[in-house]
Amino acid sequence: MKLHVNGQWKEVPQARTVADVLAHFHLSHRLVIVELNRVIVPREEYAARPVQEGDTMEIVHFVGGG
Repeated sequence: MKLHVNGQWKEVPQARTVADVLAHFHLSHRLVIVELNRVIVPREEYAARPVQEGDTMEIVHFVGGG
């Protein structure tokens, strides 16, 4: 499936949900904010929120440092 992720088209095979996409990019265990088609997805909905071919997704993860 092709998704527009953080400004680039990405092939994400077998992605059915937001959680699947995060797993594909190894972000499942990180604190992230996900916007799907310009709507912020609550974290508790990641496993149930479906994604479709051509969806636009922004994934923001936090980086610590000082």
